[in-house]
Amino acid sequence: MRIDIISVLPELIESPFQASILKRAITKGLVEVHFHNLRDYSTNKHKNVDDYQFGGGAGMVMSVEPIDKCITALKAEREYDEIIYMTPDGETLNQQMANGMSMLKNIIILCGHYKGVDQRVRDHFITKEISIGDYVLSGGELGAAILCDAIIRLVPGVLSNETSALTDSFQDNLLAPPIYTRPAEYKGWKVPDILLSGNFAAIDKWREDKAYEHTKNRRPDLLDRE
Repeated sequence: MRIDIISVLPELIESPFQASILKRAITKGLVEVHFHNLRDYSTNKHKNVDDYQFGGGAGMVMSVEPIDKCITALKAEREYDEIIYMTPDGETLNQQMANGMSMLKNIIILCGHYKGVDQRVRDHFITKEISIGDYVLSGGELGAAILCDAIIRLVPGVLSNETSALTDSFQDNLLAPPIYTRPAEYKGWKVPDILLSGNFAAIDKWREDKAYEHTKNRRPDLLDRE
């Protein structure tokens, strides 16, 4: 998988890829991540990539020209499965979306900034718009990092134990059940006996029941999804 990230401030997003699972994925050659500073595509002598809104209004808008030049240059080198724009009014990221996107080969992620991008970018370049929640950040960089983390950890070979991802929250529209580790008793707080029984069929059933109960109590809306 190759991910190209376009940003006005790429330094905001580079560090998450320099440690832990994301770094391991890149080191193994399972994922390529490339950062593109939008200012490098500006024809303005001051390297500006934004301007005032037509019709007035507060907030600057990212200009169409440098974004066009950057995306066009990338598309001249390879085909992309998706060109994604991180925006608060996009489709809310969920586990099923991450599952599907982990199977893609090449994607571009455009990080919004200022008031957003010229609508012509969205109309003519963007194939998918994604939000990480109903709130507004200073820019799309942190959202892009979250999206990348959610996708990359699912790429085959990235996780040491690939079955771990199959039991994460939101797989099968359920939250994960309670989990425990050693010691079996601490300050009188005991691990449920079933988990120490060695009866793996019964343990699986217990986990399934607890996952359903946990989901029903905290996120009953998930149980209504197909």
